[in-house]
Amino acid sequence: MQPIQRLFLFCTLSLPMLASFAEDSATAADTERKAFFGDLHIHTMYSMDAFMAGGVRTSPDDAYRYAKGEPLAHPSGDVLRLSGPPLDFLMVADHASYLGVNAALLDPSSPTYGHPETDSLVSSTRTLAETIQTLRKMAQEEHELLDKSVISDAWAKSIAAAERHNDPGTFTALIGYEYTPSPGSRHLHRNVVFRSGRVPNLPFSSRDSGDPEDLWHWMDDLRSNGMDVLAIPHNMNQSDGLAFMETTWKGQPIDQDFAELRMRNEPVAEITQQKGTSETHPSLSPNDEWADFQIVQYYLNRATNTNPISVFKGGYYRDALLTGLKMQAQDGYNPYQLGALGSSDSHVSAGPYEEDGYFSGAPNTPVSRGSVYPDFEDPVASWQDFWTPRQATHGTGGLAGVWAEENTRAALFDGMRRRETFATSGPRIRVRFFVSQDFPDEIMASDDPVKLAYQHGQSMGSVIPRPLQKSPEFLVWAGRDPNAGWLERAQIVKGWVEEGKAKERIYDVVCSDGLTPSADTHRCPDTGAQVNLSDCSVSRDTGAVELQTLWRDPDFNADEQAFYYLRVLENPSCRWSTWDAIRSGITPNPDLPATHQERAWSSPVWYQPKP
Repeated sequence: MQPIQRLFLFCTLSLPMLASFAEDSATAADTERKAFFGDLHIHTMYSMDAFMAGGVRTSPDDAYRYAKGEPLAHPSGDVLRLSGPPLDFLMVADHASYLGVNAALLDPSSPTYGHPETDSLVSSTRTLAETIQTLRKMAQEEHELLDKSVISDAWAKSIAAAERHNDPGTFTALIGYEYTPSPGSRHLHRNVVFRSGRVPNLPFSSRDSGDPEDLWHWMDDLRSNGMDVLAIPHNMNQSDGLAFMETTWKGQPIDQDFAELRMRNEPVAEITQQKGTSETHPSLSPNDEWADFQIVQYYLNRATNTNPISVFKGGYYRDALLTGLKMQAQDGYNPYQLGALGSSDSHVSAGPYEEDGYFSGAPNTPVSRGSVYPDFEDPVASWQDFWTPRQATHGTGGLAGVWAEENTRAALFDGMRRRETFATSGPRIRVRFFVSQDFPDEIMASDDPVKLAYQHGQSMGSVIPRPLQKSPEFLVWAGRDPNAGWLERAQIVKGWVEEGKAKERIYDVVCSDGLTPSADTHRCPDTGAQVNLSDCSVSRDTGAVELQTLWRDPDFNADEQAFYYLRVLENPSCRWSTWDAIRSGITPNPDLPATHQERAWSSPVWYQPKP
């Protein structure tokens, strides 16, 4: 097979449909889209929890500077800086509910600066829980410290920072915020992203309504007034199964109007971030050997480890895709045709995307985050009787990948809208995924395979809305991050509905080192890649710079609803907690994985043989 000269991935369909698929394909075939990496989920001092619990005093301006490669002061006094290239885009997504309320009390340009009740919201002696209680009471009283003018002032300052740093073609500063309803401490959070600098005077927050359906209607109203906007659900793993139910949050059956309302406003989901990966859970995917990746075990808003997460169905991305297939097969509509994105959800104005450079909130020490025991310098001390805190299970935070014609707000937003997106656990692994009926025979050796892919097919995020006569053919390509690990394998994750039941299967479709997946198990042989836990060095003689292959689904059934997405795994490498332990001169925490496999996920394509 000849090397592919562009970054891409595809699926193909049957011959009688070729012309119509070409007609339905993206209109940008003449302009090759590029992969842009960024973070759509950064919190600054305008978020109440970052301000109080983390002691954060850095602003949206500081967050954008960090993303562009400049240093940033951590609340602990450390200086943070990206070790790799700058990000291509960033969105500051501060919580809308009490946006800037705490920070305003210390800002001479804000309407509440110097207020006599300042200590009630900014005193260092107050805990986060006490501050939240005070804010809730003030909200009930319609207190002047929470007046709309205060929220509007902070919102305007956040917008102004984005405008200062937005540099079309070089760096994109998207405008947005986080909507944070948490019924019973269960997260139904969303990040709200605007397509342009035309935005409302106030964000819609959970103080306006805790029902995301009301948010979507507000977004529809904005769109009718020329302000395009989308929402990105995240932390589904913290929803207790509420994120992706088969009913509305009011307990009513989901009908076509609800499904269309949701998909119109939420085309993508954030499937990986610091507070866990929400792709799938081992209990939901027992035959997926890689399902146990960055699984957070405890609820974020409950006090101790006596409250482990116990409800998984309805709280993970792949399960949502399967639920959507069942609804499509049964009812003719699917509220869960969701593309994939990653982000960090960092609360210190900067995302820690690299395992060997991980940082947490204040005090930002290995002891405080549970990767090192408190008396680690004592030669007789050990991990015995150590309680591993919740934050030790957190990840570094992921990245959002968007394929777009250019690095601008409109182009990136449109890429998200059409679900031509992918997620990574931190490395800048590039993946693409197209669907077509049949690619030309010469596509693998073509000088411009991406152009041919757009001309003869559709990109990731697309729906195949008609029956096929033979199995889709997938053309898979992935490229490694040159500053991260080598690639081990590329997999296709398939979900389908068979006799009314949702099923899933993982296929290794291309292996590194010239190895071939087993025809029986659909698994690559072991490459022998090793990690030295004394210094985190890795094998340098295995793994791939790129992976590519053509593959057909051996189990394709033309009558069954199905989705397919790509998952690419790096060779094993040290987790951040292992780096902390080694640098402290102790063995890694036995309650945590010493190594893991960084990865990337494409958005799916859906096969929908019936309307």
